[in-house]
Amino acid sequence: MRRAFSDLVRQNRKVWPALAACLAGLAMGGCGRGDEAPESRTVVRSQFRAELARTSHGIAHVRASDFRGIGYGLAFAYAQDNVCMFADTILTVRGERARFFGADKSATPARNGEYGADSDFMKLNNEDSDFFFKGYLDAEQLKAGYAAGSQEARDLLTGYAAGYNRYLKEYAGRYPAACNKAPWVRPITYDDMMLVLAEKALHASGQVFAREIVDGARDSAAPDSAARDSAAPDSAARESAVAPADKPEVIGVSDIGFLERRLERLTREQLGSNGLALGKEVTASGRGILLGNPHYPWTSTDRFYQAHLTIPGRYDAMGAILGGIPMIVIGFNKDVAWTHTVTRAVHFTTFRLALDTRDPSGTTYLYDGSPVKMSSKTVNVDSLRPDGSMGRRSKTFYFTKQGAVLVKPDAGISWSSNVVHVLGDANRHNTRLIEQWIGVGSAKNVGEIKASLDRIVGLPWVNTMAADRDGNVLYADASVVPKVGAEVFASDCFVLPQLLMFDGSRRACAWGEDPRAPAGVFSPAQVPWMTRTDYVGNSNDSYWLTTPRALLTGPAPFGYSPLYGQTGVAQMLRTRIGFRQLEDALANNGRLGMGDVQELAFANRVYAAELMLPEFLPLCGASVDAIVAQACRVLSAWDRHANLDSRGAVLFREFWNRASLIPDKWAVPLDPADPVNTPRGLAPATGPAMLAALKVAAQQMQALSVPLDGRLGDYQGDTRNDIRVPLHGAIGDIDGSYNSIHMETQLQADGYHQVVWGTSYVQTVTFDEAGPVAHAMLLYGQSVDPTSPYHVDQLPLYSQKIWPLLPFTPGSMRADPRYSVTTLSE
Repeated sequence: MRRAFSDLVRQNRKVWPALAACLAGLAMGGCGRGDEAPESRTVVRSQFRAELARTSHGIAHVRASDFRGIGYGLAFAYAQDNVCMFADTILTVRGERARFFGADKSATPARNGEYGADSDFMKLNNEDSDFFFKGYLDAEQLKAGYAAGSQEARDLLTGYAAGYNRYLKEYAGRYPAACNKAPWVRPITYDDMMLVLAEKALHASGQVFAREIVDGARDSAAPDSAARDSAAPDSAARESAVAPADKPEVIGVSDIGFLERRLERLTREQLGSNGLALGKEVTASGRGILLGNPHYPWTSTDRFYQAHLTIPGRYDAMGAILGGIPMIVIGFNKDVAWTHTVTRAVHFTTFRLALDTRDPSGTTYLYDGSPVKMSSKTVNVDSLRPDGSMGRRSKTFYFTKQGAVLVKPDAGISWSSNVVHVLGDANRHNTRLIEQWIGVGSAKNVGEIKASLDRIVGLPWVNTMAADRDGNVLYADASVVPKVGAEVFASDCFVLPQLLMFDGSRRACAWGEDPRAPAGVFSPAQVPWMTRTDYVGNSNDSYWLTTPRALLTGPAPFGYSPLYGQTGVAQMLRTRIGFRQLEDALANNGRLGMGDVQELAFANRVYAAELMLPEFLPLCGASVDAIVAQACRVLSAWDRHANLDSRGAVLFREFWNRASLIPDKWAVPLDPADPVNTPRGLAPATGPAMLAALKVAAQQMQALSVPLDGRLGDYQGDTRNDIRVPLHGAIGDIDGSYNSIHMETQLQADGYHQVVWGTSYVQTVTFDEAGPVAHAMLLYGQSVDPTSPYHVDQLPLYSQKIWPLLPFTPGSMRADPRYSVTTLSE
């Protein structure tokens, strides 16, 4: 008679260790025979193992025993939803776009609502994009950086590559239509993941100058002198490049202001966010409350993705990852929540170096009078020709101590016989991103977040705001900023302000050093930051207006480096409405709860209208022009919001897009002591120009047969799978809407179509005794695949201002009606 298994174990305890090994081996293919050699009975353990759960809206919950497992499970989930987009990203960072799509084409455009790989940070054709990434990224430096960092970060990248490759193998032949059976969807490596992260770090530095860096490289087939002359063909530009520092004009230069325009566009048109952290002085619960509201692209490879990553006893954070970055970048754990906004700080400078004219190749420069040879890197780019054959071009990139050679003659940036210009990029070798976000997500309070920022110094181009369960809040611009103090800007080292250009031929003008930070950058102990118990916020203006209750000016006598942004200047209308509506809510309610903060996120007040309509309406109401009078009546009846039912919001947008360009329009100038409420009011002298702008806007709408009092929801929407979803929200910086939505098209007869960028992932988080209480939505959904149930399912939530409660604990996850779980291992 067979004995029960439990009896067998009790009576044969000596057998138990071997039996346990056998049972473990069954999962790997069975037990070994007792007469086999000892080595054949070795138990093979899984290299990668993770539990992947899904809850409503496809949120991925990954649980593992280590960071290898976390990366493994996260990559598998991300590929299930976005494999074509990520495969396209890999082509970009490998420098292989031209090989598959041809040299002259641009990055993959958005197609059928699926995705677009076109970057918001650089506009190059495929061949030049390939040259930039192959020439500018330094794989050996990246490897050394990761080798010097944490094992956890390396494990995460290793696991992510394995998880992505597991998906490719398991789903081969069944990818989404945009890339199914495409030859460019291939397995990836650890090194590829290093490149993915390197690309993300360069958004506000190297990629801003991608065109100029490629133009600074020499065609390897050309003689040195010919290549150098072609890099700087304009003799006037060559002369301007060596103009004395005290010479105000730059002769022959037509585009010296390009840098300022690009930075302005980067922070105000391409990347933006709102962040607000409320402390115990102003919350009803006495706990912290955090609002995170990044304004990011909807169709590019910088889309967010909702995830929850758990290593029991080590790490447990939920929120969103960005693109293929395998870590929570905006989110929360059981004790603290955090968000980021793109900082106004600058993460690079340029340098002018004198060349040693004794070297005819022009690749030796002078440093404190001594000659130094440039280093170089030659790269090859293969391009698919129209006839199906493959062509190849080669370029050589050159580097000095300060950075990469770049060329833009019409801005005075040239490579002549006696001078060269280079880009100093603080993020080119920043390999600390993953380690930094592991540190932030592991923190137990805002003090530990600040300590992590101080220790790792890994954030590339963002501010940080955080709130914890004890009711403390933090603001810090701990991004990687070159260590150039205010005193250096006041010295003769600063040779051309319009180009942030310093004298690169003198050691005295080099970036400084701080033993508490990586080489050449500021320690976060010296940067703009504050902790408080009332509130802090940021909407992409400088640190100066972190809270109107205590303006942040920096240490005496010079303040913070000018690279961190300006103080005492007018702030963007989006920044101002964020603080104005918060103070109004506090005045009305005393203390705020989670619902109040959610109302602030989507209040959709249009601050430009609040500031100028009181003076403008009497003026336009008195007009004898019938069109102006009709438009004025619509604006008078408008609720001055950008909600779905707001009638007059379309008219004001078309009017203000023109009127905002009118100079000297404010009657009350900036009062540096009151930057939220000033400037304001309509200057009387601008009345005629304002009336003319209103008439043109009204005539345009009439020509399109768009009613002047049409509902915003009828004319602003996003269509997916032939389903149109009406959208609230306005532009943001131009008109002063806190909730920013940028549409792809101008006004047409049937409205504005398709969101390009704006409010994307948005979360509100507070805490109770059991843990975090978090509501969040990802407006465009988890997946770029139009056939996925997660492609458009969250957009109606935004349209109706419905905030889903996120399941954080195992019990709440299992209670979710869409809960499912899979175990992955190999």
